[in-house]
Amino acid sequence: MAGRHLNRFTLSVLTPGLRVFLLAIGLSLIGLFFVFESSVAEAFSLVGDQYHFVRQQSLHFLLGLVAMTVGYLMPIKYWQKLAPVAYGLGILLLIAVITPGLRTEINGAYRWLYFGGLGLQPIEAMKFATIIFFASWLDRHQRLLPFLFLTALPAGLVMLQPDLGSTLILLAITFSLYFVAGGSWKPFLGVSLGGILLLLLLIISSSYRRDRLLTFFDPERDPLGSSFHIRQITLALGNGGWTGQGIGNSQQKFSYIPEASTDSIFAIVAEEVGFLGSLSLITLFAFFIYSGFRVVKQTKQGRFGQLVGVGILIWLSAQICLNLAAVLALVPLTGVPLPFFSYGGSSLVMILFATGVLLHLEKDV
Repeated sequence: MAGRHLNRFTLSVLTPGLRVFLLAIGLSLIGLFFVFESSVAEAFSLVGDQYHFVRQQSLHFLLGLVAMTVGYLMPIKYWQKLAPVAYGLGILLLIAVITPGLRTEINGAYRWLYFGGLGLQPIEAMKFATIIFFASWLDRHQRLLPFLFLTALPAGLVMLQPDLGSTLILLAITFSLYFVAGGSWKPFLGVSLGGILLLLLLIISSSYRRDRLLTFFDPERDPLGSSFHIRQITLALGNGGWTGQGIGNSQQKFSYIPEASTDSIFAIVAEEVGFLGSLSLITLFAFFIYSGFRVVKQTKQGRFGQLVGVGILIWLSAQICLNLAAVLALVPLTGVPLPFFSYGGSSLVMILFATGVLLHLEKDV
């Protein structure tokens, strides 16, 4: 009897929102640990301090907790009022990031703006701005042509950076919201075909995207060049086996895998904890998303709040799936960060902020 009462008490206390909160904190802390694990060699090589990246990420985590609190406390109706302004500011930032004189080139791409030494990646803010804007717009109507224009504008600007992975995330958010809001799927048959053809054209027209695609189909074509990255990731996955090499025993983190603490961090995770440990972490991600959808299903914050919640969960789901699929060589490398894990302040702060907004949906109106 006592055990039954304890189970009921536990289930009543662990509401979907509380589960989302605990999982977000837990995943972030595990991510902090693996940022250190994956960056120790690179940090010592670049700045002579093995703790440099984990120290920076810890600061980002603390800022993210503040952002999460703001997201939780902010009434959802205010986001509906701010949606057009947020979308407009996001477009301006995306224009600024590719404007000569303002843009900063890193590895052949323009994705950062710097203000007084502080870096900002506008696409991370634009993901949330896109969610609240389309949640507000689609709450009132689902007109196809305006929807396509409003979707194509930020997506086109992101492609100019160039950033195919983030473009796919934006498209996943907007199209999912369109259908959830009640938009008709029939006109999208022609649109989808045109979109696929345009995507292939963009891939063929870009040398680095073309190389990534060719490398995906033939990893042996340039083992010391374009296929070096994915080959090293594959080696890390193979070294992990079922149970891993053990914490701290990754070999690939010693400058073999490019961007080991950012987009490719899960390869280091898999090498150290193996298939079983990796599967456990993927299960935590899945439980986070499931709990998030339970929050959305039970919310009393109205249709706009539901659409915002769905948009946030589609964003995180698409990003998790795209990152893991690239690491597992199921799709070509796309360069999107793994939520809660990858090193990067803009990504972690915005994801924790969005988690706070999601948690707010569990509050009574």
